[in-house]
Amino acid sequence: AAVMSIASMVANAAGDMKPFILGSTGTGAVADKVADVKKALTDKGFEVVGEYSPYETAHIIVVTNGSLKKAAASHDRGGYAAGQRVAITKVGDQIQITYTNPEYMAAAYHVKGDMSSVTSALSDALGSVKEFGPEKGMSKDDIEGYHYTFGMEYFDEPYDLASYNSYEEAVAAVEKGLAAKTGGASKVYRIDIPGKKQTLFGVGLSEESTGNKYMDDAFIMSEIDFKDIRSTAHLPYDILVTGDTVEALHARFRIAINFPDLSMMGANSFMNIMPSPDAIKESLTKAAGGTVEEEF
Repeated sequence: AAVMSIASMVANAAGDMKPFILGSTGTGAVADKVADVKKALTDKGFEVVGEYSPYETAHIIVVTNGSLKKAAASHDRGGYAAGQRVAITKVGDQIQITYTNPEYMAAAYHVKGDMSSVTSALSDALGSVKEFGPEKGMSKDDIEGYHYTFGMEYFDEPYDLASYNSYEEAVAAVEKGLAAKTGGASKVYRIDIPGKKQTLFGVGLSEESTGNKYMDDAFIMSEIDFKDIRSTAHLPYDILVTGDTVEALHARFRIAINFPDLSMMGANSFMNIMPSPDAIKESLTKAAGGTVEEEF
């Protein structure tokens, strides 16, 4: 009960921002919507940098533009904010078009800059019915200082995946690992941050080669993404090369920042994916060419 009350307190934090925006709903098949969504985005000045279907009922498109890249360059680890994720998801007979909230993600990743132009362009391209995710939103300050609960990681406590002699060597190692689908990780997109030795990779995670469902995108989302409006745009995961180091946000932060009101225990809870943070770290470490620490 005490743990549940903590989750409830997080869910009711003061503020008005939520991680995702519902653009529109409709009918039809996911595949039939992809081309129109991509055209709507490019017509509004976005560059499509990658896309993938983590499971049959979903297709995710990742976009960037000059404003997003500029904001990403404003923090020494701000590359995570360089892409916005757009999802087309079939839920029953309904097609939902959703996307990440630029203002919320800017706060989560500690970057500076006015995101209103990005929000406006996404709204013009895809519509804007409402923000969604947790029942209650969070303020900018709450998002910037967010962690799920005592003992859980913050934004500035990432996984250290690997280190190399140079930025160029680090990027090449990640490219090689993702091309080979090492650790069950495959490349969805790459965004280079202008003026910085920093590159963001989007990474799809599949148990096909690992046999470990706890690192698998489809399994994780089947456990945590259960509300009427799906938070599919949580995916894909990220790897950030900054200088000669390779990192990724800790799963206990990366998942929780998008699902801050997820219960600690019970049905559709963190408890059901308890092994996932370690499984994700292992997969991403292998993909980055790092050394997996053996636990005894």
